[in-house]
Amino acid sequence: MATTVQVGTIFIEHRPLIMRPLNLESESYSGNWGVLQSFTSSSLGQKVRGAGWTCVPLAGELKATVFGSLAAKNIRRALKQIFLKARNLDCNCLEITKIVVEDRFLGMARTTVWASSRHIQQGSIMQMVDEYKNAKQVAA
Repeated sequence: MATTVQVGTIFIEHRPLIMRPLNLESESYSGNWGVLQSFTSSSLGQKVRGAGWTCVPLAGELKATVFGSLAAKNIRRALKQIFLKARNLDCNCLEITKIVVEDRFLGMARTTVWASSRHIQQGSIMQMVDEYKNAKQVAA
């Protein structure tokens, strides 16, 4: 069954150390990325917090534009570019926030996809800050 990507669709990178403890299942989409079924942003946040984990929003949105109309194959091409950008940010969760077909350029439509990036991790943000301070002191 082909996955329909729309605003609100949540992607997660297949990392067993995250998927198993949080009891998350995803439908494979592209490479290491899968679609979380039946989750909204708030329900995923509740599940993560309920397990004592944190879902940290990362600054800015990721965006990719491809030539072509609003079709599943063009959205997939744009998402592959976004997945590559997400790898550089070391984020493991994305939510589609906007999909737009822009004006024609040289007779071709352009489809742009935006996604907000998040990082799901064990523990709280305050634990991260403490660990960072401790590591900095040890390094000094």
